[in-house]
Amino acid sequence: MNVERDQLGEVVKRLNRVQGQLGGVVRMIEEGRDCADVVTQLAAASRALDRAGFKIIATGMKQCLEQDDPAARRLDESALEKLFLSLA
Repeated sequence: MNVERDQLGEVVKRLNRVQGQLGGVVRMIEEGRDCADVVTQLAAASRALDRAGFKIIATGMKQCLEQDDPAARRLDESALEKLFLSLA
């Protein structure tokens, strides 16, 4: 499943935000911030990464289903399952 780059603008925005969150986590650690605060921010970044991954998969599935060619619309169930499980 290949996803067209122009369909992933929202994902890129999300990943840029995650990049900023991770920078914040590093700063928190360097500043000696409370462990619970650091872990909370790290968990938020992790969830944002997962959402970006799911968005990529969903965009690819939508793109496949919109194909005019029925053969191109076929989604490999085991490959999709593997992708979803890689984010679990």
